[in-house]
Amino acid sequence: MNYIRNFCIIAHIDHGKSTLADRLLQITNTVSERDMHDQVLDSMELEQERGITIKSHAIQMDYELDGQRYKLNLIDTPGHVDFSYEVSRSIAACEGALLIIDATQGIQAQTISNLYLALENDLEIIPVMNKMDMDSAMPERVSEQIIDLIGCDPDDIIEASGKTGMGVEKILRRIVERVPPPKGDPQAPLQALIFDSVFNTFRGVIAYFKIVNGEIRKGDLVKFVATKKEYNADEVGILRLGMDPREVISAGDVGYIISGIKAAREVKVGDTITHVKRPCDGAIEGFEEVKPMVFAGVYPIDSEDYEDLRSAMEKLQLNDASLTYEPESSVALGFGFRCGFLGLLHMEIIQERLEREFDMNVITTVPNVSYMLKLTSGETIRVYNPSGMPASTLIDTIEEPYIRANIITASEYVGSIMTLCLDKRGTLINQSYLTSERVELIFDMPLGEIVFDFYDKLKSISRGYASFDYHIQDYRPARLIRLDILLNGEMVDALSTLIHFDNAYNFGRKMCEKLRELIPRQQFDVAIQAAIGAKIIARETVKAVRKDVTAKCYGGDITRKRKLLEKQKKGKKRMKQIGSVEVPQKAFLAVLKLD
Repeated sequence: MNYIRNFCIIAHIDHGKSTLADRLLQITNTVSERDMHDQVLDSMELEQERGITIKSHAIQMDYELDGQRYKLNLIDTPGHVDFSYEVSRSIAACEGALLIIDATQGIQAQTISNLYLALENDLEIIPVMNKMDMDSAMPERVSEQIIDLIGCDPDDIIEASGKTGMGVEKILRRIVERVPPPKGDPQAPLQALIFDSVFNTFRGVIAYFKIVNGEIRKGDLVKFVATKKEYNADEVGILRLGMDPREVISAGDVGYIISGIKAAREVKVGDTITHVKRPCDGAIEGFEEVKPMVFAGVYPIDSEDYEDLRSAMEKLQLNDASLTYEPESSVALGFGFRCGFLGLLHMEIIQERLEREFDMNVITTVPNVSYMLKLTSGETIRVYNPSGMPASTLIDTIEEPYIRANIITASEYVGSIMTLCLDKRGTLINQSYLTSERVELIFDMPLGEIVFDFYDKLKSISRGYASFDYHIQDYRPARLIRLDILLNGEMVDALSTLIHFDNAYNFGRKMCEKLRELIPRQQFDVAIQAAIGAKIIARETVKAVRKDVTAKCYGGDITRKRKLLEKQKKGKKRMKQIGSVEVPQKAFLAVLKLD
C-alpha cells in the first residue's frame, strides 16, 4: 500500500484538466501513441463534441521513481457547477488533489468551491499553474492569488503546460512525494466504497469502488450493505483505458466489480461492499444525498414509449447519481416523470443523452424549483410542480429557496453585473477586491430567478470573464403566484409557472406573444390567455385559416354575401367546440428561452 497514490484533478471550467490528464497518461505510457487523442478520458461523444467533462473518469498509471514502481490512480473531474456532485464523489475516493489554475485567467469561482470540497475531506493539495506556454500568461499575478488562497510557498506552485508537456514530470514526482498513501488494513474484513457505476447491455451493472479495508478476490460471495443483496464476484479488476481483470484487489486500490446485476436500482452510489462470510462492522460514512435544484417534467412524445423511458431513466441514474425522478402525469402530455437536476446544463445533457444513447424523443416542461407552502390549516407541504398547488385561499405563505451566489469578475464589469443581480431580486452581501482588477461579489438570490437564463446573461455581460458558483442557503417567504396559460379556455398544465407577483404581468404578456408566433393556425380562432386564478391578464389570438366563401358571388345584393359569411361563422364556432390545439415542442423550448 505504501506505493499507491490516489489523486484527482480539480479546477474551474476550461482551465485544462483533461489536457493535463492526457499528458500524464502519455508520459507514464498508460495509453499507447496509437490510442492517443485529445481528451482521451472523455469517452462520451457528447463530451468530445462540447469539449467539457461531464463524468468523472478513473484510470490507473504506473510510474517509476528512483527505481521504485508506484501505482497512481487518477480521477479526472468535471469543472462545471452543475456537475459538482461528480467532484464530491471523486474526492471521497482520493487522498490528494491537483488544483489546476489557468495562468491566463487566474482563480475563478469554481476553483474556490472545488478547493473547499477537497479541504473538507483533508486532501493534500498540489497547486499547478497551467497554460504557461500562452503569451497572455500572468505567472506573477496568478501565483500571488494562489498564495493568498491556500497559503503555500511560492516554490510549491508547479508551472506547467498541458499542451507542451512542460512541468508534467515535476507534477508526477510531487504526487509521489506529497500525497499520502491510502490508510487501511488489508487483513481486516472487506470494506469498499462504491463511487460510480455504469450499465453494460451484456454484463449488467458494473460498479466502481475504492477498497478501504480488506481485499476482494474473483469468485468471492459479496454483499451490498444498503440494499442487503448478495452476489458472486464474477470478475474484479482495475481501471486502465479499458477494464483490466485481476485475481485479487486489496486495500487502497480503485477497481471494478462485475457480478451479473441486472436491475439498475440494486446498486447505490455511496454503498459499501463487504463479504457475506466475514462482514465489516458497518457501512463507510458515504457522501450526502444529492439535493436537486431544478425540477422539470420529462414526457415521451409517444405515450406508448413510457416503459422504455422508465428503463432508460434507471440506466442513466446508474451513470449519473445526481439525477432523481418520480412518475407523474399531466393532462396535456400524458404519463411521464418529474425529474430533479442540479442545473440547466445538467438538464440539457440528460435530454441529449436520452436521445443519443437510448433513442428516446422526449418533451421537457418549463423547469422550476421546489417551494415550501404553509397552509392555513397549519400544515407544511413541498410543491415541485405549479399544477400541484392548492387553491390560493388555502395557502398562508409560500417560501422559496435562496442561494448564496459567489461571482468573481474583472472590476470593469461590476456595475452591469450588480444591475443584473438586483433585477433578479438579489441582495448584495459583500464586495471585496481580490486584486486591483478582480472583484468578488457575494449575493443572496432566489434560486427560481437564476434557473432560466442567468448564467448566459452573466457570461454575455462580462464577455465571458465572470465566473459563478452557488450553494443553497435557506427558504424565505415570497410573494409568489401561479401563472396559467389557457388555450381556448383549456389550461395547459405543462406551461404553468410559479412567478413573483411583480414579474407576472410582463412574463404573461411575453408568453402569449411568443405562443401566438409558434402555434400553427387552425380552422378556427385560437385564444391564448395568461391568467392568475380567474383573472385574465393578457390575451393574443391566432386567427383562423379562412376560405373566401364570397368568391363565387358575382355582383348581386350584399345579403347574399352576408348569408354565406354567417354560415361560415357558425361552422367555425362548431369547430371551435370540438377542435383541440396541439402545442408544438418548439413552444415549450421557446418559453424556456424567454428573455
